[in-house]
Amino acid sequence: DAYNHTDSEFLKSENNQNRDAGSTASTAILVGDRLLVANVGDSRAVICRGGEAIAVSRDHKPDQTDERQRIEEAGGFVMWAGTWRVGGVLAVSRAFGDRLLKQYVVADPEIQEEKIDSSLEFLILASDGLWDVVTNEEAVAMIKPIEDAEAAAKRLMQEAYQRGSADNITCVVVRFLANQGCSSQSSSM
Repeated sequence: DAYNHTDSEFLKSENNQNRDAGSTASTAILVGDRLLVANVGDSRAVICRGGEAIAVSRDHKPDQTDERQRIEEAGGFVMWAGTWRVGGVLAVSRAFGDRLLKQYVVADPEIQEEKIDSSLEFLILASDGLWDVVTNEEAVAMIKPIEDAEAAAKRLMQEAYQRGSADNITCVVVRFLANQGCSSQSSSM
């Protein structure tokens, strides 16, 4: 409901300003000893558990079989235009906004659940500006020794920028402190 409400408000705002923009999102909430992660589009969530990088979201791309099928069943099409795109335009198959493609590009999130225990070290939520140039494994290895969540987020963004990321770069790092809850910081370029 929160994602659909956000999509409705986004569409209303874009319509009032006669624009057609869109956005992706990855969000996480703590519920007791569970971490719930929701996403639309290609913003990604990655955890470090026991030293390993584990994606806890799936990038929504139009070339994925299930996404392409959903788009085509709704009357849309997917074509190659430098990358696979919905209607030859949009490189993600789920997003907020994008009103001209809304009947094909939904804002229904996929939700994954992870148990919070002592093996869960940290969570990275980031836009494709990071993930286009840094792998999950590289990101985890890069910030594993950095205890401060804000410094870790800034380090990832600097790396993406240095590698020539052509997109906006937003990053949030949440460190799970053994039996002490969590600490988070975000940065954006």
